[in-house]
Amino acid sequence: MSMRDPLYEEERTVLTGGPEADVSKHVAVIMDGSGRWAKERGMPRFAGHKEGVATVVKVVKAAVDRSVEVLTLYTFSTENWKRPKAEIEFILKLPKEFLGVHLPELMANNVRIEVIGDMGKLPVATRKAIQYAMDRTRHNNGLQLNFALNYGSRQEMLVAMKAVFEDLNQQKLSLDDLDEQQFSKYLYTADTTEPDLLIRTGGEKRLSNFLLWQLAYTEFWFSDVLWPDFTEQNFLDALEAYGQRKRRYGGV
Repeated sequence: MSMRDPLYEEERTVLTGGPEADVSKHVAVIMDGSGRWAKERGMPRFAGHKEGVATVVKVVKAAVDRSVEVLTLYTFSTENWKRPKAEIEFILKLPKEFLGVHLPELMANNVRIEVIGDMGKLPVATRKAIQYAMDRTRHNNGLQLNFALNYGSRQEMLVAMKAVFEDLNQQKLSLDDLDEQQFSKYLYTADTTEPDLLIRTGGEKRLSNFLLWQLAYTEFWFSDVLWPDFTEQNFLDALEAYGQRKRRYGGV
């Protein structure tokens, strides 16, 4: 049957209910393409990461405006330590810079800051800035803004499994009680709903060790737009595309 067939379009409408049928409550974003953005312009990679911060501001605002409940940004992965030292140092200064400038605005918009990942290896100044922002926003009940910092999903699951084994050995947990829901409580995202929508910019179509457990039934939306060029409208387009989909979770 042709994709343009009116009967098909009618069926599609019934299945999805249109773009407003389901609003994504949790959006996860792999912010990719900042280095390539700078290279295309003959600039150092640092410039791309710097420009990417402005995009974070735009996307956070769009998420607040659309009443998204949780926004998780893949900020620095466990694999990113393989990059040149100067680039790593620059990237890890950006959270402090971002929060130093925009924390008052985040407070005004009732945004709560959280982090997923192993903060222990981050520079002291970065940890202090993030902890300060988390403390300042702790009682806010609007958008939960998660920064995935020094985050890797395989590492996360290994840490969780070790904690499970420890609790089993100490008889704090029964093997019969261990199921998917119980295991999820051992992950960094224990107090967060699983993502409804994953957005990846920059043209790549892979997960890059990001939320592998949590993305089991998440809808994916890929964009060729490099992260520094990603706009509020691009974000809204992703939300609209999500609203057109029917999530069956393995059912009919």
